[in-house]
Amino acid sequence: MNPRLILLPVLISAAIVSTAVLAQDKGSVDPKPLPPLANPNDPKLGAKELFARKLLPAAMPTRVIGSYSKGCIAGAQRMPINGDTWQVMRLSRNRNWGHPDLVALLKRLSVKAHKDAGWPGILVGDIGQPRGGPALSGHASHQIGLDADVWLTPMPDHRLSREEREEMSAVMMVRDDRLDVDPKVFTPGHVLVLRDAAQEPSVQRIFVNAAIKKALCREARGDRSWLSKIRPWWGHDYHFHIRMACPPGSSDCKGQPLQAGGEGCGAGDLAYWFTDSILHPTPPTKPEKPRPPVTLAQLPAACRQVLAAPDARQ
Repeated sequence: MNPRLILLPVLISAAIVSTAVLAQDKGSVDPKPLPPLANPNDPKLGAKELFARKLLPAAMPTRVIGSYSKGCIAGAQRMPINGDTWQVMRLSRNRNWGHPDLVALLKRLSVKAHKDAGWPGILVGDIGQPRGGPALSGHASHQIGLDADVWLTPMPDHRLSREEREEMSAVMMVRDDRLDVDPKVFTPGHVLVLRDAAQEPSVQRIFVNAAIKKALCREARGDRSWLSKIRPWWGHDYHFHIRMACPPGSSDCKGQPLQAGGEGCGAGDLAYWFTDSILHPTPPTKPEKPRPPVTLAQLPAACRQVLAAPDARQ
């Protein structure tokens, strides 16, 4: 099947713009607060400017509003920065907030990575902002607390310092020619961790570099049904992206269609990603005009309530 058809729901929702570069962008051990907005009520102001200035969740019951790339979340929960089998990276971004079900899933996955793959634990990258919404950098999705990035670098066997969390780089898993994984760093443990994540019933999709999908198709043994959830997408060669389905009872959440059947491992499923035009795209002849930012008026109306709510107590 043509992978562009397989990924059509993703394209329609513009759900993934996260790139491998984001995992490598360093943070700051001394982040500076954003300056006050001169006119926060300007209708042309990007909603990202408003959501990025909210440092705590809304004091409201948990509620997912809108879609992965156009929405917000009330009552988000913070992923603790340390656990026995996980550590959170890039604390300066303040993006370790998500739906309580996603936080619980990441904790479970960290335990499984320790048990099944022998990893000390996982390194958690971006989840979302305290009230979700568009971010100032890096993502078009991650807006409703149901997306999370997990580094493909196993957690070290020691508690990372603040400096290490901001400056440490994730390990590149893909060969220089982009045709396959690097066998020096991509191990059977990575297969087990990705399998454990995909076998979570509430996980709908996992995005990885196409070379990683290719390796999973080659290496997976036994029950391979979980492979249908693993989707190739640009970037994602340093981390994988977990996407949960809308939680039960979330009537305001606009999810994506269920996955089509099949492992997605056929020659036709992957060939597109290894064509020369994809591996070596022709640079544009002139810079693209930047798109205007998404405004608050373009988000679901309930996101205004989320922005206006008082801070939750922490």
